[in-house]
Amino acid sequence: MPAIDFEATEAFYTKLGFETVFADSGWMILARGPLEIELFPYPDLDPSQSSFSACVRVADLDGLYTDWLAAGLPGAGIPRMTPPKLEPFGLRMFALVDLNGSLLRCIEEPPD
Repeated sequence: MPAIDFEATEAFYTKLGFETVFADSGWMILARGPLEIELFPYPDLDPSQSSFSACVRVADLDGLYTDWLAAGLPGAGIPRMTPPKLEPFGLRMFALVDLNGSLLRCIEEPPD
C-alpha cells in the first residue's frame, strides 16, 4: 500500500500494534503477529482520492477491532474505522482507512 510519509505511516500503524520488520527508502514492512503490511513511498498521493485497498482475513475479528479501538480512530474522515457488521455476502468485517486513504478490509474467517 502507499505511504505519503514513512515516518507518519509507521507511527500510525505502531498505535495499532504493528512493528517495523524492514524499512529502507523504497519499502517498509510492518507486522502485527502474522499480519504484515508492505508499503511503498507515494509522496504525492491525495488521501481523499486514494483507491488503494487490501483485505485481511482474521480468526478473531472482534478482538482485532477491540485492540484497534485503543488507537482512538474516528468513525468518519481520514483516518477512520467502522464497527464490525455482517455483510450481504455472509461474512463479518470492519473497515480501516489509514492516514494515506488506503482501505483495509478486515474480514472474519468463517468457522470450519
